[in-house]
Amino acid sequence: MSAERPHAAMILAAGRGERMRPLTDTTPKPMLRVHGQPLIERHVVQLVAAGIARVVINLAWLGVQIRDYLGDGTRYGASIVYSEEAPQALEPGGGIFRALPHLSPGPFAVVNGDIFTDFPLTTLALKPDADAHIVLVPAGGGHRGDFGFANGAALSADSSEAGALYTFGCIAVYRPAFFAGCVEGAFPLKPLLLRAMAAKRCSAELFEGVWEDVGTPERLAALNA
Repeated sequence: MSAERPHAAMILAAGRGERMRPLTDTTPKPMLRVHGQPLIERHVVQLVAAGIARVVINLAWLGVQIRDYLGDGTRYGASIVYSEEAPQALEPGGGIFRALPHLSPGPFAVVNGDIFTDFPLTTLALKPDADAHIVLVPAGGGHRGDFGFANGAALSADSSEAGALYTFGCIAVYRPAFFAGCVEGAFPLKPLLLRAMAAKRCSAELFEGVWEDVGTPERLAALNA
């Protein structure tokens, strides 16, 4: 069987953005603008251009601003649905798990709403023997190393094969089976990734193009400069 392309995508947009305060006191982080365009709008446009028009967005902090701005996605050629988490964001794992009914049954992409990148989303795919495929970027510039990478596989940082560590680029493809055994509530994604890595069901690729976690006002200012 050949690799499967994601048929839908989720943009994670529910977080409070504490490190971006005071900007995020009144604006959700994915709505912050780089060269006049909200980060989240850029993602929607890129996903549609990559042939992924079914988009789910989770909402919590100031989520109404995102919903009001993007609407149902018609003007982008997308179909956008929203997964409500207010009053408290469910963390990435819990947020994706809650949205699974909108994302199943096949593989789906997940992108953080607060990154800026030119990663080619058209290349995202999931092999039959994997439950997850993650994009890694070089560590450095304030970003820690999260995982190792060898022979197309993602590895835990303490693996004897890991070698150099790379940063999780917050771009991935998952099968619903990746979330087997999960229950409703707030939980992180990393333990599930480590479980898939241990089972040798998490592939990876290294991307060295434009990628920035827009996590602080300084990084946002640098991008706009």
